[in-house]
Amino acid sequence: MIEHWLWDYVGPLAGAVVAGALIGYEREYRGRPAGFRTHILVCLASALLMLAAVNQVAWMKGAGEEVIRIDPVRMAHGILTGIGFLCGGVIFRHGLSVHGLTTAASLWITSALGTLYGVAAYGLAITGTIATLIVLAVLRLCDQRFPSQRVIDATVRYRRAEAASEDEFREAMKALGFHMGGVSHALLEGGEAVELSTTLQAGRSGTTGGLAEMLSADPRVVAFALSPRND
Repeated sequence: MIEHWLWDYVGPLAGAVVAGALIGYEREYRGRPAGFRTHILVCLASALLMLAAVNQVAWMKGAGEEVIRIDPVRMAHGILTGIGFLCGGVIFRHGLSVHGLTTAASLWITSALGTLYGVAAYGLAITGTIATLIVLAVLRLCDQRFPSQRVIDATVRYRRAEAASEDEFREAMKALGFHMGGVSHALLEGGEAVELSTTLQAGRSGTTGGLAEMLSADPRVVAFALSPRND
């Protein structure tokens, strides 16, 4: 009886906790909004709900067979639908860029893994856990070696009477080695300042240091924000 209890309940829950802890540690190490405890709880909750779904007959012995309808697929669908609300909480917009997409995806797959542990699909669950860790940790190292462009969201605020023209703004960015997309113009409330917003592209080694120094030295600039995109 004890061995049956350990195998049927403790095994799936322990596997879910370990999987959530491993994925959560990687997110915690990267300083992401959802970390160690959050991933453990997501994986554990998914496993608990699936255990409840597949063991209804054993726990509701007084009910007739015509009353109980076991459908673990419906529970899994509810879990993965509900996790969408939690994932939405870690995705946020900062300036022109969106952050938290990878963390949201890690929460989603952690929930899926918890569902697999809950139905004791250990082979698929363990394989999925290993694959997730490879994508988050190992492939991140590969991604850093891929040739790519660094994307920076830039917002510069000028005094209205001394605002730089778009052509002048583009020339200044080009001189620092940045390629620009479209430029958004905004006259701020009160009419005292003009704001230019754009997306800059440079090589992976490109930094915002030179650009920040140039903007800081320009007496026409009253404020600026430079936000490199990452997740």
